Amino acid sequence: MSTASGAAGRLAAVISPLRRTLLSAARERGGLPDVPDAQIEMVRALLPPSGAAERGPAELAEALHLNRSTISNLLGVMEADGLVERGRAAGDGRRVVVAPSPRAVELFRRFDDAAGEILREALDTLDPADRAAVAAAIPALERLAEALKETAR
Repeated sequence: MSTASGAAGRLAAVISPLRRTLLSAARERGGLPDVPDAQIEMVRALLPPSGAAERGPAELAEALHLNRSTISNLLGVMEADGLVERGRAAGDGRRVVVAPSPRAVELFRRFDDAAGEILREALDTLDPADRAAVAAAIPALERLAEALKETAR
């Protein structure tokens, strides 16, 4: 087994439990509802770093690598739950766009705050060398996430 294969296997074995544990702990700490992963990904796709954005269902399907029918079903449930709002695009009244609702923006802000607090607390329990290694790994993990997105296309 190559070093890369061994690292890939170890990373795969760590990422999923790490994500689930953080998600569960942040939900509990923030008093947040249990939102399914697909809905979380949908809202995240509508919350770029620069602030809330609106996208059409076709754009969401492409960004999330899901069928348009799946997106349509998700949007129906999410709209009923008050997580997204559908409307007409400014300047093109024929085009439907989706935006996160104020409720979704608030829930994700609370989640991000709780998750950040939990991670800070956990990082504080590590020795300085481990904290430095985690910090140094962040840019590589960001590039890995982008590479995974490209691979999924």
